[in-house]
Amino acid sequence: MSNPGGASISAEQLKARFVGTGNADMSKYEWMTNQHRDTYASHLAHYDQLSYMAVAENQSIGRMRLKLFDKMIQPCGPPPPTKDINRLAEK
Repeated sequence: MSNPGGASISAEQLKARFVGTGNADMSKYEWMTNQHRDTYASHLAHYDQLSYMAVAENQSIGRMRLKLFDKMIQPCGPPPPTKDINRLAEK
């Protein structure tokens, strides 16, 4: 990969710049949560998309914004149970 200046960018630099790119240890749930939050943030940042969604759902723009903010808390539902040994040892 290269940037506009012509210098190559390593994978570590890319991951440091863009948090949502993930890594090998990232679970499917974490990846999906990042994707959903990124999508909701994009809808909130683009006023035209937000107003289109508000008209489509017959809501005010403020309510639609609040609804999208609420969805960003847990966009894919509660996290799945883990088999982490450290967590089991704490109980």
